[in-house]
Amino acid sequence: MARQRQIKLGAVLTGVGGPGAFNTWLDPEIPGDASIDIDWYIAQARLAEEAKFDLVFIVDSQFITADSPPHYLNRLEPLTLLSALAVATDRIGLVGTLTTSYNDPFNVARRFASLDLISRGRAGWNVVTSGDSGTSANFSQPEHFDYDTRYGRALEHVRVVQGLWDSYEDDAFPRDRATRRFLDASKQHPLNHRGEYFQVAGPLNLSRSPQGQPVIFQAGDSDQGRDLGAAVGDGIFTHAATVEQALAFSTDLKARAEAKGRHPDHVLILPGISVYVGDTDDQAREIERATQEADGGFEQSLAEFGRAFGWHDFRQYPLDEPFPADTLVYAERSFRTQAARIVDLASSNGWTLRETVEAVSKPRRTPFVGSPVTVANELQRWFESGAVDGYNIHIGHPSQTRRLVDEVLPILRERGVVRSEYEGTTLREHLGLPFAENRYTVARGVTTEVEAVPALV
Repeated sequence: MARQRQIKLGAVLTGVGGPGAFNTWLDPEIPGDASIDIDWYIAQARLAEEAKFDLVFIVDSQFITADSPPHYLNRLEPLTLLSALAVATDRIGLVGTLTTSYNDPFNVARRFASLDLISRGRAGWNVVTSGDSGTSANFSQPEHFDYDTRYGRALEHVRVVQGLWDSYEDDAFPRDRATRRFLDASKQHPLNHRGEYFQVAGPLNLSRSPQGQPVIFQAGDSDQGRDLGAAVGDGIFTHAATVEQALAFSTDLKARAEAKGRHPDHVLILPGISVYVGDTDDQAREIERATQEADGGFEQSLAEFGRAFGWHDFRQYPLDEPFPADTLVYAERSFRTQAARIVDLASSNGWTLRETVEAVSKPRRTPFVGSPVTVANELQRWFESGAVDGYNIHIGHPSQTRRLVDEVLPILRERGVVRSEYEGTTLREHLGLPFAENRYTVARGVTTEVEAVPALV
């Protein structure tokens, strides 16, 4: 019997505050060192697991300036962190960000396969290409890769990693003491990859997990980013201001995936959102406004404004003169799509630099705000429209997280659109994705049935 389609839920943990939330750390309920406090992460992961979230999501980057958000200035490395969470939780998926631009495929394959085994099949890799152009200086490179190279390299990188994850078939280790046979060598497979960017012999020195391979997530809104997501992404981390925008993105991404021979239902659209809950809709809107104003500020927004432009410092320009559109050149190897939108907005509206920064960073009404019933209705409406398959929810102020978990999710659970219990043990099972069959086993015409291994407690 087909399982009822349900909303997928991810918890994005950004500790003391990410982009646009510079002052989140001032909340007395958040430890001042939350972003490096393993006890804080364990508490958040366990809370999300109790609420039957599908996964926790750890974002990352490898370049900072003094103007970076507090969480970015001082945070734990994702795979190390998630390995600790793996032994402190039982069911929840564990998704971490690693860049294809500044990691070798063999190391990425080994690290995520290790996390997948430690967690008994709950690992996911968020594939990024590094938008911060300054990252190159941390890896002995004279300059950051251009867009075409970043995404060409990323696709090959992921394919190599997936090939390495299939180095062993699922029954490659008989471990038969009677015959003194540890390995069935016919089921160990070198990769012998020689491509445009990588040469990797293999095999990987690690077996597969109960879900076959870690789940692949991807985020990118440029044409190259969408094509990469359509080619390799099981989950797509995106952003949308309206249900119409979300539906257009979902339709485009799933059509691209289908054109590449993939099943569109196996590409899950999971936008990042914030949720604000009040006793009434009006009170919730006031909480949203007050929170956004308290967490932000013009001077901080101006300092961080240049991130999309390769961290170009916009404080050198007069605030009340026309926006310097020629600065788009600094974004060529950075977050070009985002920067181009900002330049287009400023030019089409004739804004000054001050007006542009204010427009980009000002408090704005977001979709998932209101009483518990209003928020539940909106989450369900987007989902049932086909615009999304679920949500990656930014975990910010603890009081709002509690209201989401205690007041909104029970409504959706009663309606049957959010799970009451985990049905499986792996991240693929949580997300309704098929077991990742080993390519060599499939080539022999055999379907492997892997017995689930109990999760660590």
